[in-house]
Amino acid sequence: MFDLVISGGTVATAADTFRADIGITDGRIAALGEGLEGADSIDAGGRLVLPGGIEAHCHIAQESATGGMTSDDYRSGSISAAFGGNSCFIPFAAQHRGKGVTETLDLYDSRAMGASVIDWSYHLIVADPTETVLRDELPAAFARGITSFKVFMTYDLMRVDDAQFLDILTVAKTHGALTMVHAENSGMIAWMTRRLLEAGHTAPRYHAPSHPALAESEAINRAISLARLVDAPLLIVHVSTPEGAGLVHDARLAGAKIFGETCPQYLFLTRDDLDRPGMEGAKFMCSPPLRDTATQEALWRHIQGGTFSLWSSDHSPYRFDDTGKLAKGTDAHFGQIANGMPGIGLRLPLLFSEGVNKGRITLQQFVALSASNAARLYGLPQKGSIAIGMDADIAIWNPQETRTVTVKDQHDNMDYTPFEGRKLTGWPTTVLTRGRRVVEDGRLIATPGDGRFVARERIDLTGHPGATVPELDPATNFGVKVAP
Repeated sequence: MFDLVISGGTVATAADTFRADIGITDGRIAALGEGLEGADSIDAGGRLVLPGGIEAHCHIAQESATGGMTSDDYRSGSISAAFGGNSCFIPFAAQHRGKGVTETLDLYDSRAMGASVIDWSYHLIVADPTETVLRDELPAAFARGITSFKVFMTYDLMRVDDAQFLDILTVAKTHGALTMVHAENSGMIAWMTRRLLEAGHTAPRYHAPSHPALAESEAINRAISLARLVDAPLLIVHVSTPEGAGLVHDARLAGAKIFGETCPQYLFLTRDDLDRPGMEGAKFMCSPPLRDTATQEALWRHIQGGTFSLWSSDHSPYRFDDTGKLAKGTDAHFGQIANGMPGIGLRLPLLFSEGVNKGRITLQQFVALSASNAARLYGLPQKGSIAIGMDADIAIWNPQETRTVTVKDQHDNMDYTPFEGRKLTGWPTTVLTRGRRVVEDGRLIATPGDGRFVARERIDLTGHPGATVPELDPATNFGVKVAP
């Protein structure tokens, strides 16, 4: 007799699809079979039973370097994630200049503990890589289960230079951590922004030309080169251009430990959305910016071809009022408007509706992009699949249910959604984290604090051999050991 049995559904993993009952005991999957019985049950007849999503790129209860706070805390952010089919998420803990890593993580612990309805971890943003941080605090963060570090190549108050980037890559490699990078050329953006403002071009639509596609591809090329120099794993987040995706593809083909991520906004929105009356375009400002329909088609091909390991929301919620987008007033120029938009609850419905239901990707690819790849890359071996012994993190989907997106149906702390009015088919109806119901039939079942912090393990680099450049190989550099 199991604690809970999910019966009658079609189960899918990143490799297979099959009919089975799932027996759950003590929060883990104990059996897959037929005719299982439990003290509690869920009838999944006519539904898909999938691994719960792992939302691995979102900004929750996070200050920007200029002091703006995202609108979602760990309560509202986790609830929204759960209603979107996610059973675990990994927001960022952002170190700012003059702050230590340990005090940063302690601060985020105080914000997350007792608040989340689903399991969580952190990615650590590193903006001030002092000697103490590199020698002591990053290894200490890794020891407490924070096994991914993010750096910025743009934003004056956040960016690291190339030498600092190499130091972080080397520390991460030594400890089996994954480095993530926001790759845009800071100088190009600053130059374009200055020229546009000097010419009086201040409206939100000018955010798009201020961040040229070339600024992304140049920075991605440089980031890949830095990672290759020290043979370290690197994830390029929110790739928004065909050129950037091509660089990721080529590096992977060459055996480098390079991974790529893209986001719904780059597949479903365009720069034309920035060109709305008044300040309405500010709702669609994010970095990198929205591109065009030709880019959307190219990114779909890269998703289909396996260039991207991850599909993430980059949920960065700033309300359309004086606490968020309009903090500098209704006449602020584009460079003064907070970058970011909401999407944590729509990440998976968008991909299912427009990917699976329209035949662009298989159900197995959906599972890989929504959960399994994130579990492997981010050191969550107990999550991301449906197999005996795994955490019972499960999302039950109605593949035929059609809804029209409205802001009132979202569960985040936002006053708009950029996907308003889009009709989507395929929605999660029940979500479990470690075998307990979080969402069921449109109702929140869990309470804040039910989620647990998950200490993560080393990145799994199986199948990514990498290579050492001659200048770092003692066999060809006169016996010098430069890096691990």
